Order: sequence, then C-alpha cells, then structure tokens
Amino acid sequence: MALGGYDGRMDVPRMKTRDIGRSAIREELARVALGLFSRESFEAVTLDDLAASAGVSRSTFLRYFGSKEEVVLFTFDPLGDQMAEALRARPADEDHWTTLRRAVEPAVAFLSREPAEGLALLHLVQRTPALCARLHEKQTGWRQRLVETLTESSGSRDMPPLVLHARVAAALECLMAALEHWVAIEGRQGLGSVVDEAFDALVPTKR
Repeated sequence: MALGGYDGRMDVPRMKTRDIGRSAIREELARVALGLFSRESFEAVTLDDLAASAGVSRSTFLRYFGSKEEVVLFTFDPLGDQMAEALRARPADEDHWTTLRRAVEPAVAFLSREPAEGLALLHLVQRTPALCARLHEKQTGWRQRLVETLTESSGSRDMPPLVLHARVAAALECLMAALEHWVAIEGRQGLGSVVDEAFDALVPTKR
C-alpha cells in the first residue's frame, strides 16, 4: 500500500520538490511508526519512542506529525477530495446509489493496493478506540464533501437536502461496514467485492 494514498489518475497539481521531500519523510516516519505500533501497541508507544525508532529527535518528529493519531491516519486525508472528484466525474443521469458506490472507489483502491498493509492498518485502527474516533471524524468530513458535490449535480438540485444527506451517510456506513468485514475475514475476499456486497444490501427501490 503506497502511503501517499490513491492515485486515481485525475488532475492533481504538481507538487513542489520541497513538498515531495516532506511527503517522502512523512511516509518513512509513518512506516517506522506503524511497525512499532504493530509490535507493541498504540497506547504503549510514546512520541519519544517513535522518534528514537526513526532515528530523529522528538522535535523533528513533531514537525511532521503533531500526534500519534496523525501518524496512523494522515494517509486517509486525501480521500475526501478524491471521493468528491470521483463522484463529480459520474454521469448526471446515473442513479445516486451507483454514483456513490463509484465515489468510494478511491478508498477501496487505496486500502487494497497492498492488501496485507491495508489490513494491518485497518486492524490497528479497529482495535484502538482513539484511532476509531479520529477516523469517524474524517468520515464526517467526507460526508459533507460528498453531499456538497452531489448537490451540485443537475440530477440532485431539486431533491430535499435530507434525502441527499441520508444517501451519502448510508453509502459511507456501507464502506465502513465493508472495511470491518474485510478485516474480520482477513482479506480472503477482495475488498471491492466486499464493498459491492455491502452496497447491494441496501439497493434502493427507487431513485
């Protein structure tokens, strides 16, 4: 799993050389941290432990990550924009449920590119309450982005806001349920098909 996140081959602004360097350092620090969290536990590892394992000072580590939670979850940060862009690219006359399934594909691609690493990341999150809470905070941000993007589409402009919020919330909960199930079955089924099954369970009877 590339820690940089999903590359959906969409239009992404070119990063400055300095930004590329910072991104590479963050990815390497996160790789070291995730290994330590897996060997020990999230709660037991301190920021001093992380800095020492990475061979940097605490102050240097804090320049890249302000908290332990951020070390684990920063790779999820681009998904809000990527899912909104994926939604925006769908046909205007497509039913909302199909559109929303395709909108969460960046998350599926990100976590399943390297399944073993994706499973390890999700397992760490699921067994750590602080990480679960922070991931759900991110999910709230994704929901707002997707609602705003769906509202912009020509097929949604006359729909009640509650309907759009409910559909987006349901789609994201299907994604989260699928992620939990994927971890529970230890990745024996492809994540994409697990997400498909979760969405199929709530196929609406009307648009």
